[in-house]
Amino acid sequence: MNGYDSGSGGTPQKCNIQGSLDGKIHYFLRAEEQLLQSISSHASLPKILNEICSALDSQIGNVVSLITLPGDDPSERASIAMNAARFGLRTFCSEGVAAENEVRLGFLEMYCSVPRDPTAEEVQLIERAKCLAAIAIKRHNEASHQDNGGVCGNQGAQKRGLEWPASRN
Repeated sequence: MNGYDSGSGGTPQKCNIQGSLDGKIHYFLRAEEQLLQSISSHASLPKILNEICSALDSQIGNVVSLITLPGDDPSERASIAMNAARFGLRTFCSEGVAAENEVRLGFLEMYCSVPRDPTAEEVQLIERAKCLAAIAIKRHNEASHQDNGGVCGNQGAQKRGLEWPASRN
């Protein structure tokens, strides 16, 4: 992606990446390039969201991530959190994924076996993952809007909340 991100209207905007993150950011940017290719080729939204979570999990290590959509059943999100706690996992990060106009597009939930907060470097990786998720969800919603003759929704992506991403941790 060469340090640029597509903002509203497709205008490239320079990303703020600090030099202290060189090793992690370069790896994540390589994953970003592949993810952006998947997004532009209209790969399935669950596949893209799973790949985002897998890239984030492998970068941070010892975490498991999940991206759910607003149309997913809220009780399923609560059930996932309870199951995570049952297995000794604690909430590491829980944030909304939003569009440029602050419309909620999804939720990023991350769990960890050790109670801790993300470091500054990890926060930057999480922000990059949220940005990629927002792009993918927005692109999916726009395609659904066109395919449904103007009726927009999360059809075809609603089961994402039930899948745990494949992680190598």
